[in-house]
Amino acid sequence: MAATADAPSGGDAGGPPGGAGSPMVSLDREANPFASLSYALSMNSSEEREEATAPTEAASPLSVDHDPMQTLLITPDEDGESTSAAGAHMHPTKSSLRSRWLVLGMACVVMTGSYYAYDIPSALHQQLQDYMPESDQYETNFNLLYTVYSIPNVILPLIGGNFVDRHGAPFCLTVFAATVCAGAVLLSVGVASKAWGLMYLGRFVFGLGAESLCVAQSTIISDWFEGREVAFAMGVGLAVSRAGSIWNNVVSPKVANGGGGIEAAFWIGALLTGCSFAVAGLIVFVDKRAAKRLKRRAGGEALQSLTVALLENDEGNGHAPSFDENGQSTKACTAPVESGVHVTDITKFGPLFWLLTLSCFVVYGCVLPFNNVASGILLERNFFISSPAGCRLEHPGQCSAGYLQPGTNGALNASGGVCFVAPSQAPVLPSSVNHTHTDSERSDEWEEPGYIHNPLSNKNVDCGDSFWADACTTNYCTKQKDATEQAGRIMSIPYLISALSSPPLGHLVDNVGRRAQIAVVSSTLLFGVHLTLAMSASSPIGPMVGQGIAYSLYAAVLWPSVPLTVPKQYTGTAFGVITSIQNIGLALFPLMIAAIYNASGGRYIPNVEYFFMSCAAAGVVVGIFLNRLDRRYGNKLNGDATEKAALDSVREEGARDFMGGVEEEEEYFSPLLHSG
Repeated sequence: MAATADAPSGGDAGGPPGGAGSPMVSLDREANPFASLSYALSMNSSEEREEATAPTEAASPLSVDHDPMQTLLITPDEDGESTSAAGAHMHPTKSSLRSRWLVLGMACVVMTGSYYAYDIPSALHQQLQDYMPESDQYETNFNLLYTVYSIPNVILPLIGGNFVDRHGAPFCLTVFAATVCAGAVLLSVGVASKAWGLMYLGRFVFGLGAESLCVAQSTIISDWFEGREVAFAMGVGLAVSRAGSIWNNVVSPKVANGGGGIEAAFWIGALLTGCSFAVAGLIVFVDKRAAKRLKRRAGGEALQSLTVALLENDEGNGHAPSFDENGQSTKACTAPVESGVHVTDITKFGPLFWLLTLSCFVVYGCVLPFNNVASGILLERNFFISSPAGCRLEHPGQCSAGYLQPGTNGALNASGGVCFVAPSQAPVLPSSVNHTHTDSERSDEWEEPGYIHNPLSNKNVDCGDSFWADACTTNYCTKQKDATEQAGRIMSIPYLISALSSPPLGHLVDNVGRRAQIAVVSSTLLFGVHLTLAMSASSPIGPMVGQGIAYSLYAAVLWPSVPLTVPKQYTGTAFGVITSIQNIGLALFPLMIAAIYNASGGRYIPNVEYFFMSCAAAGVVVGIFLNRLDRRYGNKLNGDATEKAALDSVREEGARDFMGGVEEEEEYFSPLLHSG
């Protein structure tokens, strides 16, 4: 599969990993061995050589009569790639291989399983409340599932990014995928045992690998897609990966409400993470095969580079220049490349990176934590609103519907008339129930020996139990199940928009830049979304569409911006740092949300939404400062494709301060060096 037609035609948009200043091969098309062969043969004639244009001479620096070496250098390799004279001074990279699209597809599959398993609790918020032992602290217990996930990732992504830089992203991807699978299995066992402690352990183990898995995937994509393709590739990765979240929000409620039950819903996630682990192993195989192919190709180019140097003697001293083992001139590197990457490398990151990280911290505070409780918010606000106040059943102490209620038991208002229950409202429950196994021949289907509740509240009703679902409150449970599935579909809107729009948005960002400006726009849109959810009772579709657009815009500019703010050799560590700091917020915010919910009398609206609004407002403020700083630093983030290509060459050199457009006399700033 060829690269996109909109990719640049030149080879200077990026560079090979670790090859300081080395131009990369063309990204806009695969090498054509037949064209290279025709060109080499056309140069046999001395007259044709004299008439060749300057670009042609640059493409084939061997301006000599036909040499057998040229035949050697134009032989296509096993992938159909050419090692022709046209690529004499081009150091081959993975981004020149067609197999990069296969790697992208497999990386997406790996992340899809992780995303699916991560979002299962959010899709089953209500079902999990019904299933687990009754507790007034359910909201805190539930949000702790996300806090314990994020706690290890305050540190591990930083170590994981450094680990990726040291040991290679494909190998690390396999290790992290195995850890994710183990965590998903432990979580499923904990759900089956109704044990919060074991569930927390499973989420903790899951978190040990999941965020570092994202770091490894981002590094793989950055390695295989360079130049103007990188944001598009990351957009595709996000889109396909988010399909796991969409699938989860639709499938998990149906499985939990159906015959499989909530346990089966969690085990599906564990199975998918197992598949992700297997695919990660395949990526290791493909990456090793590509490395061998590039090594062979680099050997051929080293031979031709030596021939060019001997003929042209560009050293000017009568002696042949020296080359390293990869065929690069030993004089080509103007800056030394460190042999290893250390965690202390974060002291080399400038203020632009740290402000981008702060933006990530606050903006994601109203994205991912919102999704954790979105089902509960939508049920409370739109799909399963509290029963009409003042209404009661005609026979308050009897079941409302089911085989324990042979007749009818309608709802009445305070004046004795028929109580109107809107389609979006929950049916009226009995004021009390008192039933034991002796009351029905079907009592062997019930989960408890007896059901004695006086008074009865909605927290006592477990619609996963046949007593409530079939015997006593059938109308209530049927409506609740329909509402949870409807909420799951609406919850999928932001991720569906993200999946559809991320690739074109990534491509757009690649070409127009404006990354910091788009970050401000997305934060402003998020503020409007949560203001609407807090202050109105309108349909949730509009706000969810806005959430999806804002999330897509922000994700499309955030992650591709990270490599633009640090020297290239620190890319993996930079992704680890920003993910680590992001998880500080993702560990704290769920507990803050649970505290706000409990302090608000067990309600999300409006106070929890006010919290999300404050996060979005902070994102707007940080984004404004980010734009001001970016202008000072030479438009690293807001620059277009041409400016980015120039920046790539700076990143290749691994400049110590990576100051870009800042004047040399300006002091380099790092909060880690200037703290205290």
